Amino acid sequence: MTIRLPEPGGTTREYRPRAEPLALSAPGPLTSRTVFSAAHVVADPHADTTPDSPAAVDWDATLAFRRHLWSHGLGVAEAMDTAQRGMGLDWAGAAELIRRSAAEAHSVGGRIACGVGTDQLTGPAGLPEIRAAYEEQLAVVEESGAQAVLMASRALAAAASGPEDYLDLYGHLLRQAGEPVILHWLGPMFDPALHGYWGTADLDAATETFLDVIAAHPDKVDGIKVSLLDARREVELRRRLPEGVRCYTGDDFHYPELIAGDEQGFSHALLGIFDPLGPLAAEAVRILDTGDAEAFRKTLDPTVALSRHLFEPPTRFYKTGVVFLAWLAGHQDHFTMVGGLQSARSLPHLARAYELADGLGLFPDPARAESRMRALLAVQGVPQ
Repeated sequence: MTIRLPEPGGTTREYRPRAEPLALSAPGPLTSRTVFSAAHVVADPHADTTPDSPAAVDWDATLAFRRHLWSHGLGVAEAMDTAQRGMGLDWAGAAELIRRSAAEAHSVGGRIACGVGTDQLTGPAGLPEIRAAYEEQLAVVEESGAQAVLMASRALAAAASGPEDYLDLYGHLLRQAGEPVILHWLGPMFDPALHGYWGTADLDAATETFLDVIAAHPDKVDGIKVSLLDARREVELRRRLPEGVRCYTGDDFHYPELIAGDEQGFSHALLGIFDPLGPLAAEAVRILDTGDAEAFRKTLDPTVALSRHLFEPPTRFYKTGVVFLAWLAGHQDHFTMVGGLQSARSLPHLARAYELADGLGLFPDPARAESRMRALLAVQGVPQ
């Protein structure tokens, strides 16, 4: 039986859903790469909110999804861009998310790293206020027992006068960090407010400043997460890292080749696309653990079409597709997002995401996913 999916412009096409999910081996630990999935938050669909209200989070469903990721051997990158930091989830909600998820991680033995930023600043701020905001969030993460990810700051991008301000502020934070942190370089395709980060729009010059920060404090940097969607630049950067500093790819377009690596090294992973791909991504890395890079690529390469679709411009709205697929997969009972972000992608975009994900066998129950897709199409007036 086929389902009629909408195309841009008002036409439709026929698609025949698969009958069975992809067969995967039993979950187990991952040994050759450190792999984090940035995880989404589940909204409370019964909360009486508006787009301007503080986020109403369904804590039970949100934590259940993290247990799902941990059960497959993945680490969880918490309160990151995928969790709608600055796009529906404010600092108060993020702090609660960090505390709850870290406690859950400790209870099940899961690995967790949490985002540290400055999003409690809601207006223009000077460098002292920005430093204090970072310090407040770093304290929350460290007190929770999680690893810290120093995220890029919109406030710092607006206030910094040049590279020296970044060197000074990041140096201060790294000196006071209790344990090695992950530095996160998020490109403007994910957040336009981060244009010119590290003090310049010249990426070559920005890279030098970024490396200067790391070189001054290599003992305080566990690794870097690079989200520039530029594989060549990431490879060149990781080859220049000090010994012992990891590169965690955040490139949702080129992750198979970057994780597989080359004769000079490889990237670990901290990826938003591993939210919907969790079990399949873990399966691929377990294959890579055996040394079979070719089979790893054969397993993971077919997922890139879905990732490129979800992360197409405006890239920052990829979270809508991620939550949509979580609903279809049965991880939550609704397609409601904090801040009303479920409306950020078109129906044809979501239909294509369903088709690509179903073709990969990502849905544990394809019939349920098809039923939910049909229900959405019916509400939107697409005849079947």
